[in-house]
Amino acid sequence: MNSTPPPARPEWPEALTARNFPTAEEDAQAASAAGRYDGPESAYRLAFTDTEFLLREELRPVRMQLELLKPELVQAELRIESTIVIFGSARIAPPDVAKARLHEARRGSDIAALNRAEMQMAMSGYYDEARRFGALVTERSRKLDTPIYVVTGGGPGIMEAGNRGAHEVGGKSIGLNIVLPHEQAPNPYITPELCFQFHYFGLRKMHFLMRSIALVCFPGGFGTLDELFETMTLVQTGKSRKRPILLFGRAFWEKLINFQYLVDTGMISAGDLGLFHFVETADEAWARLAEHYGFDAPPTETGEFADDI
Repeated sequence: MNSTPPPARPEWPEALTARNFPTAEEDAQAASAAGRYDGPESAYRLAFTDTEFLLREELRPVRMQLELLKPELVQAELRIESTIVIFGSARIAPPDVAKARLHEARRGSDIAALNRAEMQMAMSGYYDEARRFGALVTERSRKLDTPIYVVTGGGPGIMEAGNRGAHEVGGKSIGLNIVLPHEQAPNPYITPELCFQFHYFGLRKMHFLMRSIALVCFPGGFGTLDELFETMTLVQTGKSRKRPILLFGRAFWEKLINFQYLVDTGMISAGDLGLFHFVETADEAWARLAEHYGFDAPPTETGEFADDI
């Protein structure tokens, strides 16, 4: 008589849904080579664990797909559906830092350095407004069915201020960093699981807009202008849905860009000036968004009975 017990069977219903093949992770952990096939010249490594292979010029389409998918999947898993993008200069310092630089410049005799320090002090007010706006968005949207998350380029200056405001009120925020010739470390206020790094500018800009319900643009340089005008072009041409675009600091923007001259010369239509609005404070910016989306309206004007109003 055979006393060997029969092999254990998977419990139902696990037996019906069990994987038929090992996962890629399991194979990656199990794969190993010995002897002549474990050297750097060997092609034996699994393709998706072979960094040298993935970095080949011919693999650019795969790398672009990965940069599209990673932030998309992570944000989907964390149920992030709506964001507000904050653009602005990396060079705008916090007021305390700008004040210290001004004090140092006044002790010297370099007039140009003093002028720069005075301008930095004047511009530092935008850091405070971006910080307040990041906090305001995070706090006010907590009561909404779909919370709104601040997203920035992840660097210093205005970007840091936006993430900092969200962080200081206990909220999550997103940083979309990019590798640059000069080192750009993430600012310390981004939620770690939402701090991404990009190689491709195009995919980074796509992620700025994929979930955004508004664009808030503070004073900035070439990068800020690039991001602002790409967004306005997409909205103007109908390639992207219309959304509020708020420009902080009318005096800065109207001195930098003569929007009316574009209309006068026929480069844009008069109606295109309605693509954006000027604001001066965080409260004014939130009020614009609340009016557009009905954030602060009573439930009867935004909920299931809204059609009866």
